[in-house]
Amino acid sequence: MTADFTPVRRSAEHGFTLVELMISLLIFGMLAAAGVGLLAFSVRAQEATQERLDEVASIRRVGAIMTSDLAQASQRMVRDTSGVRMVAFTGEGGAPGGVALGFVRRGWSNGGSAARASLQRVEYRLVEDRLERQTWPMLDGAEPVRPAIVMRGITAMTVRYRRKGEWRDRWDPERPDAMPDAVEVVLDVERLGSIRQLFVAGTGNGP
Repeated sequence: MTADFTPVRRSAEHGFTLVELMISLLIFGMLAAAGVGLLAFSVRAQEATQERLDEVASIRRVGAIMTSDLAQASQRMVRDTSGVRMVAFTGEGGAPGGVALGFVRRGWSNGGSAARASLQRVEYRLVEDRLERQTWPMLDGAEPVRPAIVMRGITAMTVRYRRKGEWRDRWDPERPDAMPDAVEVVLDVERLGSIRQLFVAGTGNGP
């Protein structure tokens, strides 16, 4: 004795079953989570890349400013606010708070035709984690203006001064108007490590 068996077919009009719906939602959730994770990773990578590019740009800015200043270094001696005459070039090795570089540069532009010389007194110092550039409105007897921050994120700074083929850790001139031939600046920068740069200290400054 046999009986006819007719399989039950689910019509498309009946839609998804609960199990199928749950599986679909699970798959969609996994794909969405993966997409969010990938997007978050891309954003973090972009931020890290931008930070690194900003740091590299800061290093290049330091190089450009120091190159411009040191290439125009002059043997001009100045007097402080007490009238005491100072040597033409000062260099204390880059220790925090000390004068890493101090000199007078030529070629200070005067677009406003102010009553001043084309020479400018300049100093570089490491203050906390900042490399600061100090300037004076006048060469002799004037108070300095507010220093400009050239770069942040510096953990240490080392400066050496070359004269007659020898490197010195501190600039102790034989004559008050003596100038180094070249300057080496090493900056220890967060996340970048040690950055070494060399600069020529003016031309035609005598033997």
